[in-house]
Amino acid sequence: MYSPESLHSCSEITLMHFEGSSNVTLLFDFWDVRGPAGMVLSVFVVLLLTVIYELLKVWKVTIEKQKRSSITHSSAPVSFSPEASCFAPVMKCQEGSSSLTNSPSEISLAPTENTATTADTTAAAKKSWLLHCLQTSIHILQVTLGYMLMLCVMSYNVWIFLGVIMGSVLGYFLAFPLLNHI
Repeated sequence: MYSPESLHSCSEITLMHFEGSSNVTLLFDFWDVRGPAGMVLSVFVVLLLTVIYELLKVWKVTIEKQKRSSITHSSAPVSFSPEASCFAPVMKCQEGSSSLTNSPSEISLAPTENTATTADTTAAAKKSWLLHCLQTSIHILQVTLGYMLMLCVMSYNVWIFLGVIMGSVLGYFLAFPLLNHI
């Protein structure tokens, strides 16, 4: 068990409370902030990273909408066209020589011109797969950036924390109205 006196003698103690210092190391040893000018630049960089994080969230939702619309359009069921003559009794159909070809069951099951070709289905599947790969890549970027921002906040610097919060507000304010235009 450690006593309070022994804890003060350690040089590697990390205090777990927010402080307003302009001296902090963020993420890596090379991002060592010393002084107010470096802190202002670091807060600006963290703010921009957070705005990018919010934009990635919107981009991922946009791709999901595109993927759904391409799946919906490509997997539409074959439409069948019931013509007026198919509802007429079989005995009154005068159009063909065989009564079977003019029967209501044969005419109503005839595919119309809206049938999807194999090439269209293959192209739609390929597009869906590419959109899924892009969405996965964006997700990887989003998770990585989210963890990096979390680690920045865990520096317990008030200014960095406020940079992340303001970046999130600004990113949400700028990015989410774009969803209404998609």
